[in-house]
Amino acid sequence: MNVACLQRYVHTLRHLRASQWWHQLLHRLPKLSTAPRPSQPVSLRPGVQLLHHMAMHPPVETDAAFTFLHRKRVFDPGRIPWACVDMPRLWRYNLHYFDYLQHSQRSVENKSHLVSDWIEHNPQGTVDAWEPYTASLRIVNWVKFFLSLSAASMKKSTGAEGVTKGEFHAGLKHEWLKSLYSQALWLEQHIEYHILANHYLKNGVALVFAGVYFEGVDADRWFRKGLRILREELREQFLADGGHYERSPMYHSICVVDYLDVLNLVQNSPTATSSEITNEFAGTVTTALEFLSGICFPDGTIPLFNDSAFGIASTSHQIFDYAERVIGYKASEPTKNLAVNAFPSSGYYVCRKADDMIIIDCGQIGPDYQPGHAHCDTLSYELAIDGRRVVVDSGVCDYEPSQERAYARSTRAHNTVMVDGEEQSEIWGVFRVARRAKPIQGHIDKTGHESVLFEGAHDGYRRLSGKPIHRRRMSYDGQGSWMIRDLLEGSGMHRMESFVHFHPHCLLVPSGEGVFRIERDGEAIAVIETLNTCRMEIQQGCYFPEFGLSQKNPVLAFSCHGEVPLQLSYRIQKTSDRQTQARGHANPLSVTLLPSRGECTGNQNL
Repeated sequence: MNVACLQRYVHTLRHLRASQWWHQLLHRLPKLSTAPRPSQPVSLRPGVQLLHHMAMHPPVETDAAFTFLHRKRVFDPGRIPWACVDMPRLWRYNLHYFDYLQHSQRSVENKSHLVSDWIEHNPQGTVDAWEPYTASLRIVNWVKFFLSLSAASMKKSTGAEGVTKGEFHAGLKHEWLKSLYSQALWLEQHIEYHILANHYLKNGVALVFAGVYFEGVDADRWFRKGLRILREELREQFLADGGHYERSPMYHSICVVDYLDVLNLVQNSPTATSSEITNEFAGTVTTALEFLSGICFPDGTIPLFNDSAFGIASTSHQIFDYAERVIGYKASEPTKNLAVNAFPSSGYYVCRKADDMIIIDCGQIGPDYQPGHAHCDTLSYELAIDGRRVVVDSGVCDYEPSQERAYARSTRAHNTVMVDGEEQSEIWGVFRVARRAKPIQGHIDKTGHESVLFEGAHDGYRRLSGKPIHRRRMSYDGQGSWMIRDLLEGSGMHRMESFVHFHPHCLLVPSGEGVFRIERDGEAIAVIETLNTCRMEIQQGCYFPEFGLSQKNPVLAFSCHGEVPLQLSYRIQKTSDRQTQARGHANPLSVTLLPSRGECTGNQNL
């Protein structure tokens, strides 16, 4: 191991909590093969219900098909190869999550068969199937499915008041309940203390679900332990402004739904503490919902910062509808007037007017002890014009050790500044970060009747010679003009590059010296122009709006080199000209790929 590699490990590991160090060690020790034994016969708690189910919109598929990460497999319904060694690990995890039990397109018979088949072919210890996070999702999904079967049995009865315990649980196989009980016992002994964050929260949700669904000594213990985790992490994981501390809009959405699911369950079950739990959780969940409402684009979609992607979490509209039915939350009606929102704890700053919106990221890369979903996106932004994204975050492709993963996390993949070809934060591996960029300041204010100014900075490049600091000023005039000014301070000679990533449906057309017209569907929607002398080049980027989906997109790169201070400035001006036909232009600029670590090259099937 060379010195640089050793330093990288040191700067990564020094941020871990002492408890993580201990549990990382325990996690790597050989595990006892003895399965935990139940304290009593498996018994279900009577009267447990789940109301107000979340709507699910899966890909159109048959009972024999599974589609995850944009990769479809069709299996013999009589035999599912649960190992699927030819598929990526995250695809295999999805197969074992059992989210598809909530999909209405699948028949009840197929869902029942899949549960039985899984039990038969996945004994305790099977790779992928018996990961704590995987088991947590599966426990919750099985409980939801079993409760739906019980509810269907009740509807078929002559009247709910006279339903016996046996009738209420009609259609549930003993082998299902025994397996579910065993999974909860196993999970209790494999809580992810070594990872924490959203994994730890999901463990707690699963224990609460199992603890409410079953009755007895074990179930009561699961409930207490799960509730303790949820209480701790409600304070730990949700910041003062409502944002989730991993700063990923996707994981924020997932964690909000986790708490709504728990509230749904306890409110509709004979749980003595249901009102106490509702009072304790509802306030923070409401603040988290307000945060989600504040950062979403006019079409309701989330920004793609920090390992966010479409199609994993429920949409914001689905979440708000679910929240209204569970806790009576009503999302605010969007205003057409100029609105400025600051979420300083999360580091997100938003300016919107009508269907135009910009969101800026000037926050910590995540909790110091768990920055696994962090990207090099400090002072990056996304921009929507007329309700459609124009400047985009690159998103996330997968969680595999790949060039796509490296690129998606890199500085070059974001709408921010790179200095001397170095990363803002030292990302490495799939989820690791060594030295991290820290925001020095960040604020947004109205500076006039409709004008807005954002200012921010970070120290991610102070490890370089001359200790440069990147400062960014972004102004909006209220009339469709956004100006971005980047300043590099410090000392010495440096190279400064600023990247602007456009949606794949956008086309950059030369329109004078230092000016490009931004066209979409053959219509001009805006122009982008440099405000100082610099090199401009169209490069090819990679856009990953969903897991497993990669698209080429144009990237405009501004660059300069010299003694600091250095400045790069550009303006994006919305235009009302909708008549320009893209196909009519001659002399398009060539697409160029500049070398960088983790670049997407032509052989990446992009």
